Amino acid sequence: MRAVSYARFGGPEVLHVAEAPVPQPGPGQVRVRVAASVLHPVDLMIRSGRFPAPLPTGLPYTPGWDVAGAVDAIGPSVDGFTVGDRVIGFSPWLRTTTGAHAEYVVLDAAWLTAAPDDAPATEAATLPTNGLAAAQALDLLALPAGSTVLVTGAAGQVGGFVLALARAAGLHATGLAGAGDREFVESLGATFLPRDEEPAGTFDAVIDLAVVGATLLDRVRDGGGYVAASPPLRPEPVRGIRTFAMEVLPDGARLAALVALVNSGDLPLRVAGVYTFDDAAAAHTRLAEGGVRGGVVLIP
Repeated sequence: MRAVSYARFGGPEVLHVAEAPVPQPGPGQVRVRVAASVLHPVDLMIRSGRFPAPLPTGLPYTPGWDVAGAVDAIGPSVDGFTVGDRVIGFSPWLRTTTGAHAEYVVLDAAWLTAAPDDAPATEAATLPTNGLAAAQALDLLALPAGSTVLVTGAAGQVGGFVLALARAAGLHATGLAGAGDREFVESLGATFLPRDEEPAGTFDAVIDLAVVGATLLDRVRDGGGYVAASPPLRPEPVRGIRTFAMEVLPDGARLAALVALVNSGDLPLRVAGVYTFDDAAAAHTRLAEGGVRGGVVLIP
């Protein structure tokens, strides 16, 4: 099979399409024929050699977390899927280094769910990692309906999902984003706040996706909640504020609930651009330029 690969760290030029063996599913696993996958900032960090922690295997790597495609083969002890089913899910790449930027990928069946009814694969692929990150951040906070939440980086992929999920949960969200993102933020029922303005008042919780930092604890009420973008950024609790860090985990059942919101029109999917495997370097370059509003998608 063809797969995007790199055998040394560096810029986008280290990427190439290589031939690799077609993986075989083991017990509890499913092989997916990939129709689309998504590129994430962490993929760029790892490719450049800047990831700050050891990885479970060495080079060469095939990157890629999310997958949208069709079940191609099923391992022993798998129920609920048949060959040909349209599915989505993601590989926890930092744990497995099993990349989805390939024609086939093998994943645990528990990480997959049925794809959205009408969304093309290029859109469906944008949901798993970022949608689950947003959902799990809100799950950590466990806010009752009517609570207020400030979301920084609100126009990004995770931020947009947080705003949509907050609306569905009956929360009052305020989205901190660039001036050009007002329409998007307000379309999801959130109050828009320009990122060059200081938030006023206090909130029941903050989800800090733009890494503004621990100063935002001043905007959280006593006993409220704060979610940092990654574990190293989690501040120490003060004034009874519960502090958490995002660590997205694959969860087919939780992902199925997000698919239901996509099907009902309550969770919009956004695509910034579509690139073939042969143009993977261009996709990496585009994402590195910043200002992306939607998923940067790769197709075989």
